[in-house]
Amino acid sequence: MEDLKLFDAEYKFMDIIWGIEPINSTELTKICREKLGWKKSTTYTMIRKLSERGILKNENATVTALVKREEVQKYESELLLEDKFDGSLPVFLATFLQDKKLSKKEAEEIQKMIEEATK
Repeated sequence: MEDLKLFDAEYKFMDIIWGIEPINSTELTKICREKLGWKKSTTYTMIRKLSERGILKNENATVTALVKREEVQKYESELLLEDKFDGSLPVFLATFLQDKKLSKKEAEEIQKMIEEATK
């Protein structure tokens, strides 16, 4: 689903919304000015564009996400895996873990995820 592709600025904007939604659009412009250095017009342009794409909703000056953070993260991770690692999770993990050490707790968490995924 191509609609879930968010560019860096869009993701940072949505990250703010996911953290505090629902939020009044005027209040959102203040937060975006503070956190992102955006002008009011930039924030409203982003609201309009993401609303048109079905990512968020601006109704009665209240902005809410229509897509969950986890949905975007899942889409982005699947795209990364497919585009950069030929869809191979083992190749991705080997590359990611190269020159890294996992804690015992991290290794146990990953092992648990693998066991759940293979049931």
